[in-house]
Amino acid sequence: MSNAITLVLADVDGTLLTDDKILTAQARRAVADLGRAGIGFAITSGRPPRGMAMLTGPLAIATPVAGFNGGVLTAPDLETVITSHDLPDAAVRASIDLLGDHGLDIWVYTHTRWLVRDAAAPHVAREAATVGFPPDIVPRLDPAALGAVVKIVGVTDDSARMEVCAQDARTLLGETATASCSQPYYLDITHARANKGAVVDMLAQREQIDRDRIATIGDMPNDVAMFARSGVSIAMGNADPAVKAQARHVTDSNEDEGFAKAIRRYILGE
Repeated sequence: MSNAITLVLADVDGTLLTDDKILTAQARRAVADLGRAGIGFAITSGRPPRGMAMLTGPLAIATPVAGFNGGVLTAPDLETVITSHDLPDAAVRASIDLLGDHGLDIWVYTHTRWLVRDAAAPHVAREAATVGFPPDIVPRLDPAALGAVVKIVGVTDDSARMEVCAQDARTLLGETATASCSQPYYLDITHARANKGAVVDMLAQREQIDRDRIATIGDMPNDVAMFARSGVSIAMGNADPAVKAQARHVTDSNEDEGFAKAIRRYILGE
């Protein structure tokens, strides 16, 4: 396998990191061993680019970083924007109305800001700790005053409500935007070209390699798009069965060094 793969693209939360958002020593060593084998390593996440600052240094990331599920592609410095895909204004308005009608909390991300209406709402404090910066609290989310929006997130711990809302979002938005879950409680809405499958295409073009020589690894439904565009796909053991069914290989969970084990078994061939 190591002779065929020249780049590994990994999801972050639930894949590269444990549930407590820890980058383990084994994961760091696995990425370092990829480098020693001449294999590149890239990361993609629903997080904003600056929410991955704690990874680029320890992992010596030298490839473009895909934040917002590919909504913004930056240089490894996380500040130099290579390309971005902002949501159309009509999709912003429709998404905010839809999420509100379904009773989900709404987060809005611009290129530089994370906007929420209630700092005490579910998952806000956890997300702030995860990405390393707090949100801006605003009294209301007025689409006309938001500016360029890269991602909208609907938040709920009600799985049934989430399932209905996600399906309604896909139906309403059609081909204008992508709606998929980055966590069971997060519904990410991004530009139609801002998905992890498109990230594979962008990296293949920029790094001048064939998609078949890219391996992808992830755990959530929004990772399936990159599975379909890469030569080798690996689902985490903590992924839902539907996600596992779309991958060529399945490794152990993120709580049992599944990422490091996958790199050694399926990429390095140890």
